[in-house]
Amino acid sequence: MAKDTQTIPLAEYPQLRQLAWHLAGQVTHLSPEDAFALYERQWRHVDAATMSAHEAALLAALTASVGKGVLLV
Repeated sequence: MAKDTQTIPLAEYPQLRQLAWHLAGQVTHLSPEDAFALYERQWRHVDAATMSAHEAALLAALTASVGKGVLLV
């Protein structure tokens, strides 16, 4: 996937990177839609209590934009 301003770097978001384990070595960035879909599908593996403020802000932004205000978990 090409890196541009519309992609999310996995290296900056530990829990998202962990959710994308199956993509290791193949991609370093995800589209907002792909990242949001991973959070929703794999939510059972997210530890919201230890999520960094930086990652929580990303998830909130994705929920507002991609999820239209709804995170289905």
